[in-house]
Amino acid sequence: MTATPLLETIEIATTDNPTATVIWMHGLGADGADFVPIVRELDLSGCPGIRFIFPHAQTMPVTINGGYVMRAWYDILGMDLVRKEDESGLRKSQKQIEQLIVREIERGIPSEKIVLAGFSQGCAMTLQTGLRYSQKLAGLLCLSGYLPLHTTIAAEHSAANRNTAIFMAHGRGDAVVTIDRAEISRDLLKGLGYAIEWHEYTMPHSVCEEEIDDIGPWLKRVLT
Repeated sequence: MTATPLLETIEIATTDNPTATVIWMHGLGADGADFVPIVRELDLSGCPGIRFIFPHAQTMPVTINGGYVMRAWYDILGMDLVRKEDESGLRKSQKQIEQLIVREIERGIPSEKIVLAGFSQGCAMTLQTGLRYSQKLAGLLCLSGYLPLHTTIAAEHSAANRNTAIFMAHGRGDAVVTIDRAEISRDLLKGLGYAIEWHEYTMPHSVCEEEIDDIGPWLKRVLT
């Protein structure tokens, strides 16, 4: 059986020999370049050297967009997002992200110095992967997204990441992933015993300056 090739990525390192990694997943229809500019906007003072990895999701037809082919971590089958989900697509992308984690470990970065981050669909993949990963991670940075396959997480969550830091942020004016969907995800995770650091902002389905100001100190806390 042929091994699944690693996803193509963009990498930015803040020092020559980074000792921590942030793997940052983009949203539907974007690519890894989408969040590259955010690195220079983050206040990383006091953080260790970080390798930021921005993977490109593979392309696929997306049902909600009329079958148009675009980069996507999984298919979106309806506006509700969770009533009917592309489970096979979610699990395939989960394995691809896990491959990137393994590569970082092989490059000398301990798993507990690896943060998974993502926006929108990328946020969903951060939760899908991070909550199930078998080794301790530094943190999960979850922006403007939701918990997919929520009915399976109680049975599938990994004990290794029960106490991993989770930063969840959402815009009150988000019309793509409404804030109530994110709140349902937050409350479900809290009910399972996860400690959620929740932030909400006056913004649509996007990232704002106040949010960026909150992310830098959080990265410092979880990586030092």
